[in-house]
Amino acid sequence: MNLVPHNALEEQLAAVHAGTLAPETFVLRLLDEQLFMPVRDEKDAIQGFQRSTQAEPLIIEDEDGERVLVVFTSPDRAKPFVEHFPGFSGGLLTEFSWLLRRIGGGVPIALNPGWDIGMDFDADTIAQLVAQLPPEHSA
Repeated sequence: MNLVPHNALEEQLAAVHAGTLAPETFVLRLLDEQLFMPVRDEKDAIQGFQRSTQAEPLIIEDEDGERVLVVFTSPDRAKPFVEHFPGFSGGLLTEFSWLLRRIGGGVPIALNPGWDIGMDFDADTIAQLVAQLPPEHSA
């Protein structure tokens, strides 16, 4: 699907695809950006309210049978994709760095699957990003 950028993050992603922004630069900026992660709906949930502290993210298998975490640049980008996954109409908006800390390394991530402008991160890349994160500050 063609993607007309709707936010600054998508504009940067489009620049990577156009060759005017280095992928490494985009990834460093991405760490502080919010992404949308589809999560499984809870039974008997209150509309729009996640009771569980253990949200179950949408993880798909790629053509090689590898499990891949799916995230999007906005909730609107997720809609056409999650239609194929009943039970995943909910989601979390969260910083990419927060997400990386929670999953640790070893899990590939697909950003905007199904759209022309997206990016895939293999497990090694994710592990390298996690290793580069500054220590979390306690509140």
